[in-house]
Amino acid sequence: MKLEAEARAALRRGDLAGAVAAARKLATDSPEQPAGFFLLGMAAAEAGHVAKAVPLIEAAVQRGPQAEHLAQLSRLLILLRRDGEAADAARQALALCPHDALTLDTIGCVLARLGDHEASVVPFTAAVAAEPGNLDYRYNLAAASGFTGRVDQARAHYETILAREPGNARVHYALAILSRQTAQSNHVPRLQAALAGSDAPEDALRIRYALAKELEDIGDTADAFRHLATANDAHKQAIGYQFSQDAAIFDAIEALFGNQAGAHFDRVGLAGPAPIFVVGMPRTGTTLVDRILSSHRDVEAAGELQAMPLAVKRLAGTPSRTVIDRETVLASGGIDPIAIAQAYLARAGHHRQSGKPRFTDKLPANFLYIGHIVRAFPDARIVCLRRHAMDTIWSNYKNLFASQSAYYAYSYDLMDTARYYARFDRLIALWQSLWPDRILSLSYEALVADQEGQTQRLLADCGLDWDPACLSFHENTAAVATPSAAQVRVPMNARAVGKWQAYAAQLEPARAWLQNQGIAVD
Repeated sequence: MKLEAEARAALRRGDLAGAVAAARKLATDSPEQPAGFFLLGMAAAEAGHVAKAVPLIEAAVQRGPQAEHLAQLSRLLILLRRDGEAADAARQALALCPHDALTLDTIGCVLARLGDHEASVVPFTAAVAAEPGNLDYRYNLAAASGFTGRVDQARAHYETILAREPGNARVHYALAILSRQTAQSNHVPRLQAALAGSDAPEDALRIRYALAKELEDIGDTADAFRHLATANDAHKQAIGYQFSQDAAIFDAIEALFGNQAGAHFDRVGLAGPAPIFVVGMPRTGTTLVDRILSSHRDVEAAGELQAMPLAVKRLAGTPSRTVIDRETVLASGGIDPIAIAQAYLARAGHHRQSGKPRFTDKLPANFLYIGHIVRAFPDARIVCLRRHAMDTIWSNYKNLFASQSAYYAYSYDLMDTARYYARFDRLIALWQSLWPDRILSLSYEALVADQEGQTQRLLADCGLDWDPACLSFHENTAAVATPSAAQVRVPMNARAVGKWQAYAAQLEPARAWLQNQGIAVD
């Protein structure tokens, strides 16, 4: 016990050498006990050697499973993208009924990363009960509550955090997007005070986005745009983004798939029941359509899966750290489509819970992978959402996506967003010319105007019979972890149609440029 205490104390103070020495002696003196192996694994993980840490913690688990060990193992497996094993370890840990808050929170985080937000509420709740003063644990519970429709509970947890940390930027942003604000009830004065006291650029970014969202809600469009422009200009400079980075990816995709007669089109993948891919530019109705489809008795929502991008990246074998880049695209042409299908299904399967015969994959960026999807899954249905160009650009520009994600780096500049839309439009035209019967182009505006007719069309294209529950998508209780969470919990409405027009003057450069490209903008 003394050696274990020494190793844990050394880990807490960052003394990895001391932790390793104590843990190694513990493992040598008591090789039948798990503690030494577990602590050696934790030291390796702290040093950044995750792949070396996993077998050490697995050795600890083999000597007698403990919730703490399994929880930490699941956390590391997630980092290695071994989702299935991570899910198993996390659920084994939870079944052991842990009591310590860190273990409970770790389990919750793993379940959340796997998209099982409903299941994550249980360990997050227990973690907060065990340590009510830990604001990180409370934030995780608040986020999970919001994702699962427990809006009042989420709001209460966020307010508890702000009472202790008035400048907590991620909480301010989370509260702003949790629900629609009104002139009578909003957080604008509090956000202005928080912005004045913010020092870190990431904090200012989130608070300005929160301000812009609430100001738009209450009709102050001029101030909303001012905060957005300031935030986006600063963040684009911070990440060093150039549109040429995305242009190179589009160029490579068009070069690879532009000639369907190429040798890489000779083979086909797995026939039979296949996922339904819901793709498109972000903020164009992909979450709405996903909710409609997953309200069907035979369809499960698996979430925004990274399964296709990761399958293609791994099989392409390129050394870059980015999931998609020019080299990876060009190297992916020779991959056996059956291998892509098998790798995809292996990853996607870990995110399925209900056992329903069909499932949706709602990663918008899968529009970049339609060529691979068509080859890997000859029977897959692909639904591509289309929304008015200017509403699409405005909605992308005003929403804070994962701020370090390369997928959305274009969105911090108005003209970059317009350029990205133009390349998206061109790529979809290529896909439809190659496979005109494989992609359903679904207009967001048409869906809003004719909910039942367009829902019937959608279901028929996906090979699904009519289910009236699809018209009551807002009653779907499944978790939503996207910026559309609040919108898809109310009945269909046209509030988002034409929103760009309130900012027509500010958006004129983008509108004029798109018009010159021959893209409809009026």
